[in-house]
Amino acid sequence: MTNSPRVGVYICHCGINIAATVDVHAVTDYAARLPNVVIARNYTYMCSDPGQALIKNDIAEHNLNRIVVASCSPRMHEPTFRAVIEEAGLNPYCLDMANIREQCSWVHPAGTMTTEKAMQLVESAVAKATRLEPLQTRQVSITPSAVVVGGGISGMQSALDLADAGFDVTIVEHAAQLGGHAAQFYKTFPTLEPAGLLVHELIDRVTTHPHINLMSEAEVTDVSGYVGNFNVRVKRNEEMTNVPAGAIIVATGFETFDPHRKPELGYGKYPQVMTTLEFEQVFNRQSQIVNPKSIVFIQCVGSRDQAIGCGDGKPQTNAYCSRVCCMVTAKQARLVREQFPNADVTVFYMDVRAFGKGFEEFYDQAREDGVMYRRGNPSEILKRGERVVVRAEDTLLGEQVEVEADLVVLAVGIKPRANSEAVAQLFKLSRSGDGFFMEAHPKLRPVETSMAGVFLAGCCQSPKDIADSISQARAAASAAMIPLMRGIVQVDAATSYIDEELCAGCGQCAAVCSFSALSLHPVRGKMTVNAALCQGCGSCALACPSKAIMVHQSTFEQVMSQVSALADWNRLSLPVEAEAV
Repeated sequence: MTNSPRVGVYICHCGINIAATVDVHAVTDYAARLPNVVIARNYTYMCSDPGQALIKNDIAEHNLNRIVVASCSPRMHEPTFRAVIEEAGLNPYCLDMANIREQCSWVHPAGTMTTEKAMQLVESAVAKATRLEPLQTRQVSITPSAVVVGGGISGMQSALDLADAGFDVTIVEHAAQLGGHAAQFYKTFPTLEPAGLLVHELIDRVTTHPHINLMSEAEVTDVSGYVGNFNVRVKRNEEMTNVPAGAIIVATGFETFDPHRKPELGYGKYPQVMTTLEFEQVFNRQSQIVNPKSIVFIQCVGSRDQAIGCGDGKPQTNAYCSRVCCMVTAKQARLVREQFPNADVTVFYMDVRAFGKGFEEFYDQAREDGVMYRRGNPSEILKRGERVVVRAEDTLLGEQVEVEADLVVLAVGIKPRANSEAVAQLFKLSRSGDGFFMEAHPKLRPVETSMAGVFLAGCCQSPKDIADSISQARAAASAAMIPLMRGIVQVDAATSYIDEELCAGCGQCAAVCSFSALSLHPVRGKMTVNAALCQGCGSCALACPSKAIMVHQSTFEQVMSQVSALADWNRLSLPVEAEAV
């Protein structure tokens, strides 16, 4: 690599995602005239094989030593382009990306100003790229075992896959029994198979597996260490146990919405009103419902509800779809029709979401069996003699209706567990706006988290049915196996570092670090960084009053070069209306 920067700039059309609002050819021409830029190109999809080949060939032909890719968010394809330039012989950290999709083309209309913003972002990235320095990743050894937090079907399936691959697994379950909510189900949809067979088969395999250690009635109280070398502290019977692990899978499950929060539906007031889970247990216990003449099911109780959460200053938390409720109701309605063929069965719904394999056919069969679906919003449930009355607006007919019922079943939604915030802090997890744990990337890293070595499975990440829960559990186990099988893991080099001459050892940086990566050296009295824990977020650098902390890939000189490039920007002549905007 030569000392002087030789930059290659690559502008992505991203199909029409960028090209529809940004003049990529104008941006390419502008980039070609920037200092230290040797070549600038544009291509329909830079992340495609031909796009990657362009970069590799230019590195070899033009002796490039810095690369700038202007495309989508680095969160999506930075690993892709780092791998590309590494294959071409460059250090993978000699790359910078300009986000001209999410931060430009997607948030502005087509026009001169949008194209100019893309030019500014590219110029800023080029300025930073000229100051990038090669960094070296480190490797750490791995403890060849895993901890799975949660003993529902997701946790059990993840543990079994890891154990079958030969790794020791510890399941930490807060309840006395395995199985979670699935153990309470009567039958599954769309096949109407007994849920107990599925759950008990998993429980039998888990409890008899030689590589699985089950810790029931236990809870995780502390997690220390880093990917490959975690130490999980578990409390059980007032006794504390340290469990070493190379990977952790969080499968803590969900809670159902509390219908007491919608008092107009009479839950807890009228014995005729129950939830779908309670109704499931009626069938599971083979309890007798005495010849009901009419049963009403109400969909979306606590889901897709803009009113839940209002009035207390908090954001609305239940605007999402819980995904399983439509099919649970269809299943239970069909079971009612089978057991009580003369009963009237009515379902009030917003719309039916039968998204899975065989779901639409299952829903159609429910209607063929005589289940009446009425599109409407129930407003209240009242008592009338020994029965209850559901008042609702039929939104298709545009009129108010009343339906008498012997039993009303509320399809309550799925919500995060009450201790989700505590679990998130324990494992350094992010949460989305609805309160569920957030994956690292919804498409490219759907079971990973921002904390390396920690993975997600099941409904703790989002509402899902049994099939999707098991699929994600197996995916999480597969992702966890990758470092466990390698025996080593690479640690990202873009971490923070300390200038000990400036460090006063005050510890303010450690107080804001979400990853527990900073500690005070007992002898030197200076802060130190555990590079294996550090995620390079930069919070410590902002908190340091002495300015003693910097972050590789975002040093003071690199950031100021970007600021200078933007400050020195000479805008082109713009139309009057554009200037006004």
